[in-house]
Amino acid sequence: MYKTTSKRKAGLLAATAVSMMVSSLVSANPYKPYEGETLVVNFPAHPHYDAVMKVLPDFEKETGIEVEVDQLQYLAMRQKQTLELTKRKGDYDLIAYVVFSKADYVAADQIEPLARFFMNPKLSDPNYDAGDLIDGYVQNIGVAGGKKGYLPGPTGSFFGIPFGSETSVLGYRKDIFDKHNLKVPTNYGELLDVTCKIQKLEPGMAGLASRGKSGHQTSHAFLLHLAPLGGRIFDDNWNPTINSPEAIQAGNALKQILECGPEGGTSFGFAEAKNAFLQGKAAMYLDTTVIAGEVDDPNKSKIVGKVGWAKHPTGVRSASQTGGFGIAIPKNAQNKEAAFLLMQWLTSKETDKKIALAGGNPSRFSTHQDPDVVKKFPQMAIFGEALKDADPDWRPIIPSWGQINTELGTNLSKAMTGELSVEEALNKTNKTVKSIMDKAGYYTFN
Repeated sequence: MYKTTSKRKAGLLAATAVSMMVSSLVSANPYKPYEGETLVVNFPAHPHYDAVMKVLPDFEKETGIEVEVDQLQYLAMRQKQTLELTKRKGDYDLIAYVVFSKADYVAADQIEPLARFFMNPKLSDPNYDAGDLIDGYVQNIGVAGGKKGYLPGPTGSFFGIPFGSETSVLGYRKDIFDKHNLKVPTNYGELLDVTCKIQKLEPGMAGLASRGKSGHQTSHAFLLHLAPLGGRIFDDNWNPTINSPEAIQAGNALKQILECGPEGGTSFGFAEAKNAFLQGKAAMYLDTTVIAGEVDDPNKSKIVGKVGWAKHPTGVRSASQTGGFGIAIPKNAQNKEAAFLLMQWLTSKETDKKIALAGGNPSRFSTHQDPDVVKKFPQMAIFGEALKDADPDWRPIIPSWGQINTELGTNLSKAMTGELSVEEALNKTNKTVKSIMDKAGYYTFN
């Protein structure tokens, strides 16, 4: 039998101690095994991601992992991803995507489920605190396969993390409201009333700047009002409910807003609506929080220091927009574990705060209440409250949505210009959408 001498035993113990010490050092630095790797990420040209660019050097310094960013205008980014994700080996290790891309990417099996990364103790930070992430966006951006196929449920899986969470808020001219002793609207009755009062009280100024251009822009504006007024695009059996009483009420609300809004509003996209508010041509704005950075920029805004913020007015429920971006790991990525470490670092509490202070849109509730963040950007506190109402089912995240969105926006635009009544436009849309869903196979089991 082999005998170990005391001298050899001592040597083995010493070697074991050194090995354990090295192992301990490695485990204390989860980035060490990936030092020297280069990650290629695909981000949009967007204010949030401009802020992200300012903090990425900190990641490289802390981890020894290099990051190359391919930053593109959104449509170019989407087109590039469509090509990249079909390759056997992709060039991207991490991608940003808007919520309606989730349905396409998951259905095509092009992005990684994240469970195995969060289960890996060598990768998953126990202090990450996923419960602090904006809940509506975790559901909206991240989960697929549950209720309706795109919401949480017993069959759901997690594919992406919110990264740049936006929602709809009401911006209003404090000086105008104070001058005329107007109450900031908290519900739709008050909103519609004050929208049409402004023109009479303040000649040359419109009430609320809104999108109204045919297609996606009008559809988006309609959805802003549909959810809080109690409507949905579908019931739980995929029957379209686009002509429900709630939907007709939302369409009429949009029409009234456009009639009392800036001249030419039926041709406005997001940029035109936003600029009408920034240039002082409208007393209110109801759309995405992304405008906040421009409101106080004297190079872009004539209303610096004059704007107050409030939650999206309530109808029968509180339900604000879910927009913005998430980040995911492509199935064909070549450096998946390092990509997960970057994803986790970017969306951690510490980095979320850094990005917010650099002008980005934080994705954590705690960041919106952080004293340093609120001191620099006071609107963050109200934005955090608004995000509690972010509705994960604000629009259906299904592959057929693009076709439905175009049909809805085109028909509604005709109602906004008087070619059709709101009811006629929504009845027509409902009938067409039923046919779209039938062809897509949604009634196979009915």
